[in-house]
Amino acid sequence: MSAISEAAVLEALRTVQEPELGGDLVTRNMVKDLVVDGSDVAFTIELTTPACPLKDEIETDVRRALTPVGVAGISITWGATVRRAAPRSAEQLVPGVKNVIAVASGKGGVGKSTVSVNLAVALAKAGASVGLLDADITGPNIPMMLGVEGQPVSSPNNKIVPLERHGVKVISIQFFVPEGQPIVWRGPLIGGAIQQFLRDVEWGELDYLVVDLPPGTSDAQLTLAQAVPISGTVLVTTPQDVALSDVSKALAMLRRMNVPVIGVVENMSAFVCPHCGDATEIFGRGGGERFAQEHSLDFLGKIPLDMTVRQGGDVGVPAVAQRDRGPAAMALEHMAGLVAAQMSIRAATAQTPILSIT
Repeated sequence: MSAISEAAVLEALRTVQEPELGGDLVTRNMVKDLVVDGSDVAFTIELTTPACPLKDEIETDVRRALTPVGVAGISITWGATVRRAAPRSAEQLVPGVKNVIAVASGKGGVGKSTVSVNLAVALAKAGASVGLLDADITGPNIPMMLGVEGQPVSSPNNKIVPLERHGVKVISIQFFVPEGQPIVWRGPLIGGAIQQFLRDVEWGELDYLVVDLPPGTSDAQLTLAQAVPISGTVLVTTPQDVALSDVSKALAMLRRMNVPVIGVVENMSAFVCPHCGDATEIFGRGGGERFAQEHSLDFLGKIPLDMTVRQGGDVGVPAVAQRDRGPAAMALEHMAGLVAAQMSIRAATAQTPILSIT
């Protein structure tokens, strides 16, 4: 069999489209380090996020495109370079952080922190560099849910060094107060703490900084929006009408401040009996998905009620980090992939939002 030329391989790869960003792999400069050895080829595909949910689809399309030109062996190495979804702003930028993803809810108790923790860990597991900022100053649960204890130390340049667990750098006010002590602070103090965590923490180079906001519409949301360009916000709700009413207010606040919203996660969508397999929709049916459709938002999936999620949160092993991952963990991983994909799309068409708080 005659040797295949590099030009023929590239021409074949030009027929493979990037399924979300559009354009072919070659034109998008996603094919790297191409080596042709007889009828065998090896190359790297540089993705826009290591958590790409369509990697398998891209690989299938690549192999299908190369077969007709006589390629016998295909070796694909996967790489990823995460780009900034919000353009640089000298006044607002957190040094080294490419994307800030806020996780918000209108109502407490809907599983916002559970989504934040599992989103951060799932992105880290995929190979991204991730930080998690616990901005729920008066109700800091992130350390327990990640299973991280201790007190951060200072770096040589007097920055706070975040603790790390499950591949995620994490900072929380809980690291600085005695166990069990309530944090009874007014708005200015809460805002100051969030600004310090953004400004004075040695985050290093991060692809994503996930920020777990407190529920509702308060100073914390205003502080974050004013301090840093938010790349996108994930809204968490249950299907229940009461929760949907409150998340509607949170969405209105975000839109009023011109903060981009990635989409909606419906948590606690149904309880699936581990014995008979029947699903019971305790909080109603389809409320989160319906809310997303009504407000022209992406729906990021339904997370079922699963006892392993609660148990993992209690012992510091998030669902996506557990060895035996059930339906909820799979749904959370899928959600993280969709969030990462949306970040890539926004990075390809990034424009600076104009903040409004009037």
